[in-house]
Amino acid sequence: MSSSDRTATRAGGRHGRPWRAAGATVIVLLALVGVGLIGASFQTVPPPRPPQPQAQAGSADPATTPADGPVTADQAPADDAAPNPDTAPAALSRSTPTTISIPAIGVHAEIMSLGLNTDGSIEMPPLAQAMKAGWYSLGASPGETGNAVIVGHVDSAKLGPAVFFNLGTLKPGDTISVARDDSSTATFTVNEVKSYPKTDFPTDLVYGSSDKPGLRVVTCGGDFDESSNSYLNNVIAFATMTP
Repeated sequence: MSSSDRTATRAGGRHGRPWRAAGATVIVLLALVGVGLIGASFQTVPPPRPPQPQAQAGSADPATTPADGPVTADQAPADDAAPNPDTAPAALSRSTPTTISIPAIGVHAEIMSLGLNTDGSIEMPPLAQAMKAGWYSLGASPGETGNAVIVGHVDSAKLGPAVFFNLGTLKPGDTISVARDDSSTATFTVNEVKSYPKTDFPTDLVYGSSDKPGLRVVTCGGDFDESSNSYLNNVIAFATMTP
């Protein structure tokens, strides 16, 4: 399935040519799929473009992908490799995350819990609170067995660069720490950061099951399409919990 923007509205009700959309919408039909953008504003000076990861994942076309061939880097993140049982940390019990810290890009943000809207899309932090991240609370919590998903805005018409504006600059080996309500902290190591077209969002890699604690941090990126008030890609950081 592909993701799309259900509601592209202009910030503050202003009229004119919008320059930037901000936000993310995970569309849920039969499965959760992508993250898009909402909101826009009128500006005379072009804003900075969010930095993009070096890895650009192309569409996995069945006609060009060998049926029995190996899974390529465009189809699976590096953290899908089997963990070393001697170093793999034990999974934590379920606990609500409270803050996320990513030192490499200067992020230290509050996390709000998100559910689903009536149309099946994920609730998002309000654009007025674009410096906060959101945890998809119907999935695993960070540190639990499974893939925990944290989403956030890339930018905001009112605030400019938002919480995950620089997500695309993360590199393998960078760390992400998530403080939890039970006073514990789950620490993750980034394995890979990729940009995916919203029309080919890697649903299984983000929301699929996993036998170890993983983290997916999702925002928007790529080119900005002024006709749809939306970025064309999603930037995703794949990470695995470390001791």
